[in-house]
Amino acid sequence: MSYNGWTNYETWRVNLEMFDGYDASDCPGIDAHTLGLEFKAIVEATIEGSAPPGFARDYALAFLSDVNWHEIASHYTEI
Repeated sequence: MSYNGWTNYETWRVNLEMFDGYDASDCPGIDAHTLGLEFKAIVEATIEGSAPPGFARDYALAFLSDVNWHEIASHYTEI
């Protein structure tokens, strides 16, 4: 199931909330795989740094398991 042209809602939402407007020219030569891993680490760190341990934080982190990180990264490396 796709959502607004993205793999799924989770991928669309994370891109919209965290990376919309990202300028890939800040990281010339970085490949989509590496950038996807960096994006995932950024989002996980944001959640872990802003939500106290518990139910809501666990659900926020679980939401990330459905994000297509490579798709988000490819969107910026192919611009």
